[in-house]
Amino acid sequence: AALDILKHMAADRVELNRVTFNSAVSACAKGGQWAQALALLVDMEAALVQLDVITYSAAVTACEKSGEWAPALMLLWESSSRHVDLDTIIYSAAVGACAKGGQWAQAMGLLSEMRSVGVELDSVTYGAAVSACE
Repeated sequence: AALDILKHMAADRVELNRVTFNSAVSACAKGGQWAQALALLVDMEAALVQLDVITYSAAVTACEKSGEWAPALMLLWESSSRHVDLDTIIYSAAVGACAKGGQWAQAMGLLSEMRSVGVELDSVTYGAAVSACE
């Protein structure tokens, strides 16, 4: 439904901006529609809309809900390489994606990376890491 609204907005010549795109990516995250979320990131770039930590966090969360750990890590790497300020939320979602994908070593590596770059680990992060080890 969110993607349909974006199409209608574009057809009605309503400006698609970071807020509208981020809302659509977040809607995809809630539904676990990771492929659609990634497609929206491509659409954002085509529309010359800058992706931010909210965009990437929502896309990584969409991957997490589907257990798609490899795209989640790719998004984390991409956001970092674009100098997006990564936070606890995006890292926790990536750890959760690794947990759901059975990638405990990757999850532990992310915890180590968070410490080394000074990102706070919280109960959500640790909970996801514990799940990865089960």
